[in-house]
Amino acid sequence: MKANKQNNWKEKLHEIIYEADTPAGKLFDIILLLLIITSIILVMLESVEEFAAKYIDFLNAAEWVITVLFTIEYIARITVVTQPKKYIFSFYGVVDLLSTIPKYLSFFILGSHSLIAFRALRLMRVFRILKLARYVGESNNLIKALRASRAKIAVFVFFVLIVCVILGAVMYIVESGQDSGFTSIPRSVYWAIVTLTTVGYGDIAPATALGQLISSIIMIIGYGVIAIPTGIVSVEYSKNYKENTQTIKKPTVKQIRTNTQTCSNCLETDHDNDANFCKTCGNNLH
Repeated sequence: MKANKQNNWKEKLHEIIYEADTPAGKLFDIILLLLIITSIILVMLESVEEFAAKYIDFLNAAEWVITVLFTIEYIARITVVTQPKKYIFSFYGVVDLLSTIPKYLSFFILGSHSLIAFRALRLMRVFRILKLARYVGESNNLIKALRASRAKIAVFVFFVLIVCVILGAVMYIVESGQDSGFTSIPRSVYWAIVTLTTVGYGDIAPATALGQLISSIIMIIGYGVIAIPTGIVSVEYSKNYKENTQTIKKPTVKQIRTNTQTCSNCLETDHDNDANFCKTCGNNLH
């Protein structure tokens, strides 16, 4: 009887923490997101010296309260699952840990408190609350396109680096003897990269007419340099999209997953709306 009560307690807590299909689950996730946003705002305000000097005690106390609440939440997430390692080493598990320990590390490592900004990653849970997770699957096409293009992009980047080294060396020769900032080939290569990418910090600028002519040519080439990788990825993306539309039928309303059911055993989330058991491990989804 005691074991059944404990299991029921864990099942209810699991539905609240890991799922957002119930009022309690939605309320929990909304409160969690508000705490995350509040924590990020506090960290931002703490970086403002005037504000921090005036309200340092309040900021520190508020951050400790939020950190303790996140710690309790992290422990609860581990407690309610049958395989804690699945959660601990998952993406959200690592993010939750990184967003909790910086405040504790600040006792031993100076400056580690700023790592609390990692909590911004936890805002990705909003996809689950708003049931937008099904649209995230579209990113698979982009990932496939990037993987298919990685060889071409790598060759292109290597070519650009060679061009920057050559142009940097040329500019060093042209601008040597001038008080224009081209004091060495590495600094000249840095200028070539900044100019070719159209960033243009302005900390180094050619002084001679020939140098200015070369820099103008580099700027024009820079626009083409930016467009080429985009074109490579776009072609692969279009290719993958056409292949998918030709082989996969448009999903019906029933096939589109709008639930947030999470298996308490393996943490699988990709379940059909009418599923009663986990498709990965067969665990009861309640």
